[in-house]
Amino acid sequence: MNQSLFRTISKCRICGSADIPLIIDLGGQPPANSLRDSLRDELPAVPLVLCQCGNCSTVQLTQTIEPAYLFSNYVWVTGSSGVAREYSVRFCAETLKRCCASQPFVLEIASNDGTFLKQFKNRGLNVLGVDPAKNISEIADKDGIPTLVEFFGVEVAEKIVAEYGLVDCVFARNVIAHVENIHSVIEGMAKCLKNNGIGVVEFHYSKVIYDQLHYDSIYHEHLFYYSLQSACYLLEVHGLYPFDVLVSPVNGGGMALYFSKEERSRSHFLDSELRKEKESGIGNFEAWVNFGEACVKHGKELVRLVEEIAGQGELMIGYGASARSSTLLNFSGINKTHLNCIADGNPLKHGKYTAGTDIPIVAPDVALAKKPDAILLLAWNLKDEILNILKDKYKFYGKIIVPLPGSPKVINLGSPKVINN
Repeated sequence: MNQSLFRTISKCRICGSADIPLIIDLGGQPPANSLRDSLRDELPAVPLVLCQCGNCSTVQLTQTIEPAYLFSNYVWVTGSSGVAREYSVRFCAETLKRCCASQPFVLEIASNDGTFLKQFKNRGLNVLGVDPAKNISEIADKDGIPTLVEFFGVEVAEKIVAEYGLVDCVFARNVIAHVENIHSVIEGMAKCLKNNGIGVVEFHYSKVIYDQLHYDSIYHEHLFYYSLQSACYLLEVHGLYPFDVLVSPVNGGGMALYFSKEERSRSHFLDSELRKEKESGIGNFEAWVNFGEACVKHGKELVRLVEEIAGQGELMIGYGASARSSTLLNFSGINKTHLNCIADGNPLKHGKYTAGTDIPIVAPDVALAKKPDAILLLAWNLKDEILNILKDKYKFYGKIIVPLPGSPKVINLGSPKVINN
């Protein structure tokens, strides 16, 4: 284990409290997107441990991996997801409705391939992206989305203001979970904003993670697992005002939390969601202990189901070599002895092997040409999109194992009926 690759915290990253009891230990795992070109390449095993702050209630990991290792050469491309592309249209429209400026200057933090900024640019607006992954930023630049290759924080924010001026809107989608020095990111977003500007932080919602058992979303890139309460707390520490929220379909269920520098009236919807969240009890440590126990039970159920089908001599593949699939496979013990390969539509992953489980990743055409009898739907959060591809393009009508949400299920594409629950 490379100890210099990661650090272990002794206090909450948000409020500094030393009261951070453990929820679940998912074992030593390689970083989820450490896809290998060769099985000879060795990968580090880093503890994957979830805890909760007893003071501010933020759920978080106890280890931090060096960001340069995780993000400098990224393999996730936003535009590869039909769900994300479709949502980008609605996100743009909803954000502009809340913006005071008629022709806002829009900044995105961790802009990836520019899929979301493109919606704003298509409306004739001035846009700018910031992303640390050079390989992905080049995709955005070629598509006409100007992108700075930087890890965003206060210093980068000051450079942006000096060179481009203040912005009317700044948003950070699914990035505030990734950054150890999150206070620098939030302060930087505030520095970039005009006084009447608005910001948005989007995150995989911890209530959805809890309710639907999304433990596969727990991996080293995701340091934080925010509730609305903990996200509001983070913004308010920096003198910002959360005022509205938009439900996101990305990651199987997220929240886009709107905030401002000048106080605005809170929407009834945000107040309602905060009230429902408090009533659910997810701010309580005992609830998360129950979550951890349910994760262990689920992992055992899933591997039993996979081994039962594989034991019948059926050829099984996986679909979706996402980062979240890495946690699911490593924690449950599913590997190359169970899955012949994993299909993935992202060409950056083709020819590589999954982290820790050594399963080859191939294009969907290659995987489906093997005529599998069953498919483990690792990218279950894109279920409808992928099932349509399997039926319409590949005429696949075999068994589909849907691991989450909730208990693992088997469906037959020849029929929508669940045949094993």
